[in-house]
Amino acid sequence: MEPLDRYRPIIDDFEAFIDACERPLPSAIRVNTIKATVERVRTALADADIAYDPVDWHDGLFVLPEDSPGANWPYFHGWIHGQEEVSVIPATVLDPQPGERVWDACAAPGSKTTQLAALMEDTGEVVATDNNLGRISALRTNTERLGATTVAVTHEDGRNHSLKPFGGEGYDRALVDVPCSCEGTIRKNPDTLEDWSLSHVEGISGVQKGILKRAVEVTEPGGTVVYSTCTFAPEENEAVLDYVLDEVACEIVDYDLPLDHAPGITEWQDERFDPRVTNAKRIYPHHNDTGGFFCAKLEVPAE
Repeated sequence: MEPLDRYRPIIDDFEAFIDACERPLPSAIRVNTIKATVERVRTALADADIAYDPVDWHDGLFVLPEDSPGANWPYFHGWIHGQEEVSVIPATVLDPQPGERVWDACAAPGSKTTQLAALMEDTGEVVATDNNLGRISALRTNTERLGATTVAVTHEDGRNHSLKPFGGEGYDRALVDVPCSCEGTIRKNPDTLEDWSLSHVEGISGVQKGILKRAVEVTEPGGTVVYSTCTFAPEENEAVLDYVLDEVACEIVDYDLPLDHAPGITEWQDERFDPRVTNAKRIYPHHNDTGGFFCAKLEVPAE
């Protein structure tokens, strides 16, 4: 847990935070509404003798205290998908509507991609981009299992995403859940911090800035972009937002989140960030007994 000591100045009740990080995270599942209803999944889980606990802030999310998400027949039929509770937040905040065009800039392995398709009632178009061919294989597999027929997969670096294959048309909304140092997944992956280094955090921050900037550029005026990570590092969170605010026309806006959270921070070591980053949300493991997460909602100004 030593790398996490750097966050002591910005986290309330740091000891509770560390205690939470050391506890294993129970498995969670999301109901895939393309193939099943919440009630149908409840019945299926009960029939299969699978214990589950509802998540109070999201009707289509259940915690499995004893089982693996993929070790049951509802999973193989595509009725459910294993997805951590905080992982559901970005697509929920983006709130895509049926018939819209949406870009998932860092899509593999597809949990959020398929959630977007379900929220859109499998209509419109979800362009799912990733630069890792191995992960794209998992993306395709999950898309097929969950019946998301409106997903188009592209293999490219999100920083250089081209609109040419899609007639040059921009997107109504974009989801930018970037690769990160993954500090917030420590409850699920206890070895996450073994290879942690500040140089990696600072290096990947440059990639994140490029992808978010491109997302704002390809989103139509009046559109929405959601930026998220599963790390606590300000270099990958507020610093990225601060950079994009200077580079392209956009606004970080407030949004409702029915989970306990802290606002984005405006000061970190010797850096100062744009005050608008306080509209972002920081979710810590000790706040809701979840993983750690960061999420910001941006709007592209209308012409």
